[in-house]
Amino acid sequence: MTTISAEAVKNLREKTGAGMMECKKALVESNGDFEKAIDLLRQKGLASALKKAGRQASEGAIDAYIHMGKIGCMVEVNCETDFVARTDDFKELVKDIAMHIAAANPIYLSRADVPAEVLEREKDIYRAQVSGKPPQIVQKIVEGKLEKFYADTCLLDQIFIKDPDQKKKIQDLVNEKIAKLGENIVVRRFARFQLGEITAGKAS
Repeated sequence: MTTISAEAVKNLREKTGAGMMECKKALVESNGDFEKAIDLLRQKGLASALKKAGRQASEGAIDAYIHMGKIGCMVEVNCETDFVARTDDFKELVKDIAMHIAAANPIYLSRADVPAEVLEREKDIYRAQVSGKPPQIVQKIVEGKLEKFYADTCLLDQIFIKDPDQKKKIQDLVNEKIAKLGENIVVRRFARFQLGEITAGKAS
């Protein structure tokens, strides 16, 4: 059996925000593999997030980020109580999302906000690019390209700009805070301004 050090548990807790016992269990289950343990905790955090997703989130905060006077964005993130809204963890989340929006320039909040006509146009383009291939191959390619489209244009599907491993999506970031703070958290809407042009996120 792999020996799990207290330092490893501490590092995992600082990395994920999960509880000490959860971190130790994840390290034991992954035989001490730090990255696998993180994946396990994310999966459990996502399960927790799904359980809380139906709960009303009407508190929260609106934050703004201005980059060199040329790019500005505002974002509204909701939680269930004013107590959580005042925590440093929640404030950090809102600030991080605002900075991410400024840097990554999402067009939509989530894939559910992409208009049907936009999706159909994208699918038509992808099908034309692989015309002549068997239908089942075309379908798989189109689905793959759509996932890339979502990752490029939808805030919640984008890779968090501050994640050094380039694996964590904005939704993963939100789910981690849900697991840590114990409340439903929802990115409600955003707006981004850039000298003469604006891309606004729609309400979820």
